Order: sequence, then C-alpha cells, then structure tokens
Amino acid sequence: MTAPTGAGMEAAARAAALALDAIERPYPYHLTHVVTDDRAVTPAALFPIFGGAFDWHSAVHGHWAVLTFAARHPTHPQAAIGRAAVLARLTPDRIAGERAYLLAHPTFERPYGLAWVLALDQIVRASPGGPDLTPLAELAIDRLLGWLAALTHPVRAGTHAQSAFAASLALDWARAVGHAEAATAITAAALRHHRADRGPMLHLEPSGEDFLSPALGAAALMARALPADALASWLDDALPDLDGLRWTPPVPTDRADGRLVHLDGLAASRAWMADELATALPPDDRRREPLHALASSHRRAAIDAIVAPHYAGSHWLGTFVLRALAADPT
Repeated sequence: MTAPTGAGMEAAARAAALALDAIERPYPYHLTHVVTDDRAVTPAALFPIFGGAFDWHSAVHGHWAVLTFAARHPTHPQAAIGRAAVLARLTPDRIAGERAYLLAHPTFERPYGLAWVLALDQIVRASPGGPDLTPLAELAIDRLLGWLAALTHPVRAGTHAQSAFAASLALDWARAVGHAEAATAITAAALRHHRADRGPMLHLEPSGEDFLSPALGAAALMARALPADALASWLDDALPDLDGLRWTPPVPTDRADGRLVHLDGLAASRAWMADELATALPPDDRRREPLHALASSHRRAAIDAIVAPHYAGSHWLGTFVLRALAADPT
C-alpha cells in the first residue's frame, strides 16, 4: 500500500498534529477512577503516560496515531518531531506505572482501551528505537482473551463497548506479533459470536451517538476470521442488502457536544471498515465497488471534520482519520 500524497498527506499530517497536541495536553481530563479514600488524585499521578488527551483510551490511541503517521510518512518534517515526542514518553518506569494501575483495576478500559494498547504495541515494535511495551501488551491480551471467553453474546454497541472492534484490533496484533494462541482464540470467539448473524437492519443505523457501526464492525471482524469465499457466503446471510447500501456520511449538529460529535468518528470508521471488507472479498465480488464508494464518501467527510476547532472531537478524531486513510486502497 502506498502512503497518500497531496491532500491525503495534508489530512494525515493535520490528524497527527491533533493527536500530538492532545496527548501533551493534561486538561481537561475525564477521569474514570474508583475513589477509595480522601486522598486527592490527578490524572498524571494515576497515569504516567496516558494522563492527557481528555481520557485514557484517547491518550493510548493518540500515541498510536503519532507513530503511525511517522511510519507512513518518514520524510515529513512532522514525523521525526512526533516520533521523538512519543518515544520520550514511553520510558520503562512510566510503562511500569501504567501496568501497576491496570493490575489493580481488572476491568479498567475493557475492551476499547485495552485493544488500543495492542495496536500501540504493534506500531511501537515497528518504530526504530521503540521501547518494550510487552508488559502492557501481555496484560491487555490476557484481559481481552479472558473477557472474550466469558462473553456469551457479542456487544453490538456503536461506542466503546463494541466487542467486534476490540477483537479486530486484538486479532491484528496477535497475527502481527506471532501470538498463535491468541489469534486462534479470538478467531474462535468471532465465529461463536457472529457465525449465525442474519440480516441486521442496516436502515436502523446509526444511533445518534455512534462512532462505530455495529453491522460493519462485525463484518470487518469476520473478514479477518474467514477466507474470502466463506466471507462472501456469510455476507449473503448476515448482510443481504449490503450491495444496495446507500448510507450518507453522518453529520453532527453540534461538534462542541462530546457525544454528538461521535458521528464524525462514525464517518471515519465506516470508511476503514468498508474498505477492509471490500478488500477481503473475492476480486469479482459485486459488493467490492459499492463498498469502496461508500468508504470514499465517508473518508472525505471525516477529513473535512478534523478542521473543527472543538476539543470535544479533536482530542480523538485524528486517530480515526489516520486509520481511515491507512485503509484507503488507492
């Protein structure tokens, strides 16, 4: 895959700059922490690496975004600056501090934040001079595997709780690092949760605060779990109207509202999921072209959204736009 140039590179640079600005901004911060005594706590005291970008999971994937841009555009002036800034934050003592918090809080950021830890570990491994995030990644995959094994039904949410999206990130990591046991377990969970999916009502999407599509999220996971021909057959039953899908990019009415602005992220995630799904199908499958067209229109809308000045969206949207650009097959 060739890294985008021109307008695509400009959008990627803008997205990475937003991510870097966010992870270095300590406040405002939405702290999710169970208080057990009268001692005052601050995000930085609890989270030595991920105490910025408004919340923990956004800080995790903000680091991913900066390193992803640097990996895809190594000669861009912004790449070296961003890589150095992020790698300087990922010191052994800080990694140990983050791991200590996760050890003490078994369900913290499950599944979304933990899945992004794995994505971050994957890009760090590919970064020259990258630190060892194994202590965090091993804990994250253990937590996610235990959760998936116990999960009797998929979580079909359009937000952080969605099981399919987290499983997709985890499966990508497992295959990239050669963790065969994890890859097998995640694939088995995907098939157990989604093999019998039949005709989700696509016209009911989205819900008003979604940033992930439940239907496309499941399909993108199955694209990883099934070979091309089996995926095509599964889609015939699971999403029979997919080739006639006429979704338009969602537009929030108020980008200063932290939940309504999720719809900008939905445009981006629909783009990368549709591209992933199309690419995984057999070359002559009738659904490939409309899926790529849907991805293209939603990617343009997502790129347009990151010029918005509101921190409610800008602290996390850069990551989603970079992922949508990374999935672009053109």
